[in-house]
Amino acid sequence: MKVIIIMGSKSDMEWSKKIVKTLEKFGIRAILRVASAHKVPLKVLEIIREYEDENAVFITVAGRSNALSGFVDANTVRPVIACPPYSDKFSGADIFSSLRMPSGVCPMVVLEPEQAGLAAAKILACLDKKLQTRIKEYQEEKRREIEEADGEVIQNK
Repeated sequence: MKVIIIMGSKSDMEWSKKIVKTLEKFGIRAILRVASAHKVPLKVLEIIREYEDENAVFITVAGRSNALSGFVDANTVRPVIACPPYSDKFSGADIFSSLRMPSGVCPMVVLEPEQAGLAAAKILACLDKKLQTRIKEYQEEKRREIEEADGEVIQNK
């Protein structure tokens, strides 16, 4: 059980590390790779083939013109989550290259790294009861954080 994070370039590393941090909370192994669908498509195919027969989820991290997510999804039967780093350049319009896919291509798009890691964990949890328990504990922790925040706000009135 693992998550393969394919970055379009090394500049996507900081964004990807945020995903890894979430995966580590669930005890999920993350493997980081770099390959561009535009520049080295055969390299992307090699990476997909390397993990195709494993219980894995792919997360793609590519900004600008995100061909990587659709390319990976079109070449695997494994789930693909696109988590493109966004910027203020072009008023964030480059996100549309992650949202609009041709028929038969369906990477899920999750904009925040923490949520991309959680989505991958939930997919993998379909076949892992222990992981389901860790996710429930994580959700309960998030609920407690909200309850504590509410208590602090009430006390400060």
